Amino acid sequence: MYEFIRGDIADLKPASVVIETGGVGYFINISLSTYSKINGMKNTRLLIHQVVREDAQILYGFAEKSERDLFRNLISVNGVGAGTAIMMLSSLNADEIRAAVASGNTQVLTSVKGIGSKTAQRIIIDLRDKLSQYTDSSQILLSADNTLQKESLSALVMLGFAKKDAENAVSKIIRENPEASLESVIKQALKRL
Repeated sequence: MYEFIRGDIADLKPASVVIETGGVGYFINISLSTYSKINGMKNTRLLIHQVVREDAQILYGFAEKSERDLFRNLISVNGVGAGTAIMMLSSLNADEIRAAVASGNTQVLTSVKGIGSKTAQRIIIDLRDKLSQYTDSSQILLSADNTLQKESLSALVMLGFAKKDAENAVSKIIRENPEASLESVIKQALKRL
């Protein structure tokens, strides 16, 4: 297995890059996230994941170790191949995927082309424990309105609910209805907890 490839960028497209090193050009599949990080650079270093099949040897490149680790976790799920995992990493950033898995939000995962509800549920079941070490409560709460989240969470904790359960409930409610009022979020959370 290759760990990384460092060299000059000979060709760069949103889904792939050719890196020339030692007189050899390596065709490497990348996500849009990696593309945006290396776009405009003359040379780069990409972490590599190699897939060896009967008919091909395919390289996948990542600008960051955390993205490669998430890719490897995704392809460990039955029914998720390397192409689907790259599509997920191109459609959502790594934090969004981790947050969706941690909170059990299948809607976020099914928004990716090629991911159905059964596959989304399988990803959540298989990866929830593995990805929990990377996800903290600040990553689960993705809404732009942090005041609403903090106030809702504070009210629920004061009412005696466990902080972790309250965080998950508030996160789901705000994702489902970003325009919800504080009162509405608390009422819905009380019904779910």
